[in-house]
Amino acid sequence: MFRFLIITILCSLFIGATESDAQTARRVKFPSKDGVTITADMYEVNPDYPWVVLFHMAESSRGEYQRIAPKLNKLEVNCIAVDLRSGKENNFIVNETYVLAKNTGLGTSYMDAEADMRAAIEKAYLIARKPVIIMGSSYTASLAIKLGSEMPQVKAVIAFSPGEYFGKELDVAKAAKSLTKPTFIACGADEKKYTDAIANAVTSRKKIYFAPPKGGAHGSKCLGKDTDGETEYWIQMINFLQTVKKEY
Repeated sequence: MFRFLIITILCSLFIGATESDAQTARRVKFPSKDGVTITADMYEVNPDYPWVVLFHMAESSRGEYQRIAPKLNKLEVNCIAVDLRSGKENNFIVNETYVLAKNTGLGTSYMDAEADMRAAIEKAYLIARKPVIIMGSSYTASLAIKLGSEMPQVKAVIAFSPGEYFGKELDVAKAAKSLTKPTFIACGADEKKYTDAIANAVTSRKKIYFAPPKGGAHGSKCLGKDTDGETEYWIQMINFLQTVKKEY
């Protein structure tokens, strides 16, 4: 019965979402700790709904969530998709935070982007006036696990394709041991052998870990319309979100 309900929700998401949904975002700017101005797109449908902060993968931008965020809105959550200084472009949307950081001579590595993620979480927390859900894609999925274990402003973590992308700078599996908040982890079938150690290390009692038996994709591409297994990814994530929302 519950699965039938989720499939019904999915039908409304995919049938109702159009390219025009991309125009619903409102661009906002706020500072990172070192003064770099962060650019983000806000998809707000109801101030009383929970907030999800969306972080992109490498070489990407806030445009990564141009089609995903409006679908999330239909699940009764607000979204803010953030440009991080480690990125470039996606869906023809240039990463403005990256451009500014590069032009001012600041670092643009994966770990440099952590400061922007912290600032975005704090910004969303001030808007929501309660802890927020954070969603990461690839390298930001790993950082989301770290920040979810450290920041009281985080309610729950969604991590698509987390991995050990940081060398000696960060042991993600070690950070995952301190993550006790509700956590959703997903990856492609061929990534599971790398993701297992991180997912298994998460100590949350409310944890969903999903990888399809075959196919799938990397990062937030799991939720893309051309992905093999897209519907199952959405079903699993909706199940998780519905559980988290009950706690608000």
